[in-house]
Amino acid sequence: MSSKYKAMVLSCIDPRFQSIVYNYLKKKNLKGKYSLFTIAGSAIGVTSLKFKKWHKTFWDNIDISIKLHKIKKLIVINHRDCGAAKIVSGKKKFRRDIETKIHKVSFKKIKKKLKNKHPKLKIELKLISLNKKVERFN
Repeated sequence: MSSKYKAMVLSCIDPRFQSIVYNYLKKKNLKGKYSLFTIAGSAIGVTSLKFKKWHKTFWDNIDISIKLHKIKKLIVINHRDCGAAKIVSGKKKFRRDIETKIHKVSFKKIKKKLKNKHPKLKIELKLISLNKKVERFN
């Protein structure tokens, strides 16, 4: 396998964001240089207990991506107006501050687990909105 691969990207299945994510990664000069794992909720889908059955699939996938593609980084791209965040909140009224908190919790959990499982792997945490605004988290 070539060492041209730089990252694994975790993103959401939401059709509204497919071209936004693709164009964002292309702009970052990553076209053809990443493995892609797409699941409902992105980091929410692989960290929330509401979706516990999905977690192992993601971690197995990142393990194989490291082995096959020698990736050095995980780029996590969550998005605004997220259906998975609405499910996790369990509230009929869904406010932006509640959504932001759910995204932050998912980012914190995935960052901690990644550090434990793959301490050398870097991580980037992004939150994209429909207007293509990108928020960065640490």
